[in-house]
Amino acid sequence: MARAMWKGAIAFGLVNIPVELYSATRDHRPKFRLLHAKDESPVHYERVCQSEGKPVGWEDLVKGYEYEKGQFVVLTKDDFKTAALEKTKTVDILDFVDPKEVDERYFETPYYLQPGKGADRAYALIREAIRDSGKIGVAKIILRDAQHLAALEVIGDALVLTMMRFADELADLGDFRFPKTGDIRAAELKMAKQLVESLSAKWEPEKYTDEYRDNLMRIIKGKLKGKTPRLKERETPQQAEVIDLMARLRASLEGTAGKGKAARTPAAKKRKTDARKRRVA
Repeated sequence: MARAMWKGAIAFGLVNIPVELYSATRDHRPKFRLLHAKDESPVHYERVCQSEGKPVGWEDLVKGYEYEKGQFVVLTKDDFKTAALEKTKTVDILDFVDPKEVDERYFETPYYLQPGKGADRAYALIREAIRDSGKIGVAKIILRDAQHLAALEVIGDALVLTMMRFADELADLGDFRFPKTGDIRAAELKMAKQLVESLSAKWEPEKYTDEYRDNLMRIIKGKLKGKTPRLKERETPQQAEVIDLMARLRASLEGTAGKGKAARTPAAKKRKTDARKRRVA
């Protein structure tokens, strides 16, 4: 089993539940290294001092905040511990809120919280209480020398802690230009809704695959065999003229209807063939 990346406790009122933090995601994309084109030897990065022009070892590095151009304040490990407000090993639940009220832009990376030794009963108790409430916990946690806002929610039998962004980390919508609804025609909106409905489906995450990663692996495996695989390209046409929105919506609807018809055609043909066989018999 994977090694816990953090061990601490969920602080829930006066209750303290030991937990261990594990990554809830996996990165399957191939990893690449930079090579010297001449002989394909790996290239190493060096940490070079700008003033001396010489490499610097890890043991000689410190962290600094640039408050003016070329002027720094150096921070030590003790400084980071002081900033952590001594809450270094707890997931402090601050509030329980309705998840429908939380903007999706706040959510970042999910982690699994596994109960620590002897904490199974307490873990299950808080899990079922949260599940029955229909709410998510809003918490704070110190992870990797930084404080994070986090959401504590129930997924299956697991408590999942998802790192969140603070409010001031979101770009203000007012800084961007978005169209108003005044120019929308009723007929266009009706057809757009029909298109959305025609593409509606049950959420099945397994059917959405990383085609880019798969293509990279085909190329890599082909090169290992001395071959160059042929991949089908998909080009998005560049539209120069003003788009006839109604025509595009209509064509899209016809396309989705055509797919459904094509999918039904073989079965229909089989039914007709079976019917003919029965009549002949």
